[in-house]
Formats: sequence, structure tokens, C-alpha cells
Amino acid sequence: MIYIYDGSYEGLLTAIFTTFESREFDVQLQLESDFQESLFEKPKYIQSDLAKARRVSDGLVKLFTKDGAADFWRAFLAEDSNIHQIIFELIISAFKTNSSTFLHNYGDERILQFHQTLRKVSRERHRMKAFIRFQKESSGMYVAIIEPDFNVLPLIISFFRKRYADQQWLIYDNKRRYGIHYDLHSVTEVTLSLDRSTALQKSVANITLDPDDNRYTRLWQGYFQSTNIEARKNLKLHLRHVPKRYWKYLPEKMNNN
Repeated sequence: MIYIYDGSYEGLLTAIFTTFESREFDVQLQLESDFQESLFEKPKYIQSDLAKARRVSDGLVKLFTKDGAADFWRAFLAEDSNIHQIIFELIISAFKTNSSTFLHNYGDERILQFHQTLRKVSRERHRMKAFIRFQKESSGMYVAIIEPDFNVLPLIISFFRKRYADQQWLIYDNKRRYGIHYDLHSVTEVTLSLDRSTALQKSVANITLDPDDNRYTRLWQGYFQSTNIEARKNLKLHLRHVPKRYWKYLPEKMNNN
């Protein structure tokens, strides 16, 4: 059986609810945008239902605890259709066996891939927390542009809200064309048009920067140069911790190729 869903986590949880409701457990998930009609199999279209998704989510919390249940969502943020299918199958197994201990069976290739994906997403989350650099615009808001490998923006909101609680900021994921804006009171998800998003990436071209921010950038670059001991440079190790794809967003790397 093929289930067509919208690609959201709520849609995946709704699909799981539907499998138990319809007693259809041999299911292949597909995005509507990727689906090609077949003469031999009629798909079932899954409409995301927040109430059904919440019931599945609450069931996962009972089985795995709140943090354990959240691991399925974190792995989902990898945006990998194969991992989405694995998450779908593992959650079904959890409910059918009424157990969470099977996730320790690393001999199961699906479980191994699940944990490997969790580590990758976690690593990318830590990198974003370490590598994000804000630029101050003339209105006083701080702006940072990112392009993480995975959709980790939801995982870093709490960190930046606590760390920069006294200033307005926007962190924008240019790859997925949405961002989070903090206005000193609450966090709001924002989206931009393609034209504005492209302009935003070009050195924040459509924002008037505060002159003090340029001085901050030069101070940061000076500090980096003063602490960079040439004789101890290990480029291979450095690239492992600071991959080159992040350099364009780091002030201390702006003069590097």
C-alpha cells in the first residue's frame, strides 16, 4: 500500500494513525510531489490531522518519555525520505510490541541508520550554535544567515532565545527559505519571497548595516589573527571541526578563500 502525505512530521504521524485505523501495516510513504501514478496500485492520500498526530505523539511519550519521543522528530529533520520511512516503521513496531527496548538492537539496519541520523542532526545543531554570527542592521536588529545540511533551525531556537534575550534577532535559513524572529517577547516563524531571500544572502544586501557592526567584524578578525599560531596550524583537523561550507558566514574567515 502506498500512502501519499504532505512531507510534514504531523503528516507522518497521521499516516501512522491511519495504518492502525485501517489495519494496513505494509505501507510505503511517498510525497505527493514525487508520486507517479501506477496502473497496478491505488494510493491512499493522507490529510494531515493535528488531533490524530497528537494522539500518536502522546502515545510515543508514554512509551519513550518526552525526550525519547522527540528523537523521532529530530531524526525527521534530516529531510531524508529513507529515514522518514524508517521512522514510520519503527514507530509502528513500538506500538505493536508496546515496547521501546527494541531500539537498542543495532543489528537491525533500520535502527542503526536511525541512530546514525540522530548523531548527524545533533552534530549539525551544535555547529550552528557555534558558527552563527549576527550582523547588526541600522534598526538595531541582529541578522544571521545560515544554510545547514539539515533542518536544525527548530532545534536552536531555545538556545539563542536564552543567550540573546535582550536583543531583537533574525536567524534565516536561506536553503529552506524560512527563519525565526525574536522581538524581545516571543519567537515567530517568518518566510521571505525568493527575490528577497536571494538579496538577503548577498552579504545582507537589502539591509542597512550599523557602522558599529563593521568595527565589530574587524575586531573579531584581529582577535582571530592574533590567536592563530602559524606553527601549530593543522588544516585537516581545522576543517573537520569547521567545514569550509560554513566559512562564508564567519567574520574571521571573510578574507580566506
